[in-house]
Amino acid sequence: MNIRQNALVKFDFSMIHDMDYHEYPFGPEDRFVYIGDIVQMPGHCIVVRMSDGQNFAGYHTDDFIELTEEEV
Repeated sequence: MNIRQNALVKFDFSMIHDMDYHEYPFGPEDRFVYIGDIVQMPGHCIVVRMSDGQNFAGYHTDDFIELTEEEV
């Protein structure tokens, strides 16, 4: 699924094993603004956490899900 630029997204923890949660610097309740894909790294993106403005780059785009209207 393609995520629209500047859309609000969340990380999809459904494919992550419980023991691997600690490898990610964010949690299930975090919400992000999807800035877009990195041109030189297809399939990887830049997101900004809404709660503190911290930027995250290089995570797989497929690991994020665009929020529904009800979640916004």
